[in-house]
Amino acid sequence: MERQFVPAISPQAATVGYSRAVRDGRHIHVSGTAPIGTDSSDPYIQAQRCLEIIVDALAALGAAPEHVVRTRVYLVDAADWEAVGRAHGEVFGAIKPASAFVVVAALLDQAWRVEIEAEALLP
Repeated sequence: MERQFVPAISPQAATVGYSRAVRDGRHIHVSGTAPIGTDSSDPYIQAQRCLEIIVDALAALGAAPEHVVRTRVYLVDAADWEAVGRAHGEVFGAIKPASAFVVVAALLDQAWRVEIEAEALLP
């Protein structure tokens, strides 16, 4: 199978040169996904938006949340883990992918409180 791509809709995409997601065979890798398209500063709402973008990218490549085997969540404030974790659990609670929550000094846009990556494996 040829590689398939989902383009990134992001102010940084053209400069950095990346895709939202790439499928190569059974493997799908979803780039760090920020809450593009929301003006909310609420970490729960931002996480919901990140996950919405991820689920849409997966669908474009023939996958669904149940195919996700790993996520990485980047937070700028450790106190946000519970709100972000709740949004993550709403999508992945029954799937239980391997996951990491990492606190970072900052993300590219100061308004972003969370960024999420995902990896999926198709049957």
